Amino acid sequence: MKRNQALEALYMHIKSESLRKHSLASEAVMRALAEKMGQDKERWGLAGLLHDIDVEITGADPKTHGIVGANMLAEMGFDQEFVDAVRLHNEEATGIPRATLFQHALSAGETITGLITATTLVYPDKKIASVKPKSIVKRMKEKAFAASVNRDCIMECEKIGIPLPEFAELALNAMQAVSDDLGL
Repeated sequence: MKRNQALEALYMHIKSESLRKHSLASEAVMRALAEKMGQDKERWGLAGLLHDIDVEITGADPKTHGIVGANMLAEMGFDQEFVDAVRLHNEEATGIPRATLFQHALSAGETITGLITATTLVYPDKKIASVKPKSIVKRMKEKAFAASVNRDCIMECEKIGIPLPEFAELALNAMQAVSDDLGL
């Protein structure tokens, strides 16, 4: 599937502007991770873009979100590794722990976007260009800040060999590169 087809599918199933922006941010982070890890940037980017394709259909129900999306992506012709990464980005739905580089990368990559966005929005100018990686790392330690962001998922960056400060910088740089698309 080409990116333009993936965007079309995303926009067909996701109407919320904030969820669309989250998907675009996740795509950017996954592309940066793929480049760093020597993986296929297009493929990993599509996983970031489409990982939440079912979130409005399922109402973000933790028991079905990810499973429905994975089935949708399988029907679209994505391979099993891709489908599994999307299915397991929400471990709660399956009870199966993430085990592969791709699965850990998608979980960490899509989750850190929420922390970076929340950090951006507390800056006076609300511009991602102003955010520093050390601010993201600092906010990770503040459990009350962006409390819905699962810090354990973000820390899966270490399971793919990237320390948190380096991961925060990589993800921030990726999101800064698409800041116009994100409205940040």
